[in-house]
Amino acid sequence: MSTIAKDSAVSFNYTLKDAEGNVIDQSQGEPLAYLHGHSNIIPGLEAQLEGKKVGDKLVAVVEPADAYGEYHEQAVQEIPRDNFQGVDDIQPGMQFQSQAEGQMMLVTVKDVKDDVIVVDANHPLAGKQLTFDVEVVDVRDATEEELTHGHVHGEGGVQH
Repeated sequence: MSTIAKDSAVSFNYTLKDAEGNVIDQSQGEPLAYLHGHSNIIPGLEAQLEGKKVGDKLVAVVEPADAYGEYHEQAVQEIPRDNFQGVDDIQPGMQFQSQAEGQMMLVTVKDVKDDVIVVDANHPLAGKQLTFDVEVVDVRDATEEELTHGHVHGEGGVQH
């Protein structure tokens, strides 16, 4: 029986909870597939899946540094409302793509003021301890094509 190692194609069911026990996300009946050792999932979860096999269940607690990073106050900025041309009704919680220093990033509206919009470029889960309740459902060697592309194809993986 295969164990999870670099270049394994892995499928698992999961429920993701925050530190207060609130469910943030779950696999909804279709397992998540990823290519192990290729940074397809957060490092803290990937490290805890190493060596597991089909049927294994685990509760993986992942600290912010090994998940979506620490929360950075400097990532919260006021942007002139004029930068949101064509968007009349801006509400807290809305997300926009922004480009800064040649990189695309997702920002979340935190507050709407008369002439400025307060946005947060932190990942929504930054600074949070995450708990994954995981069941490994499939482990196999990745195909050459999957290794070349850097991700799993087929069910639960990337569709081309």
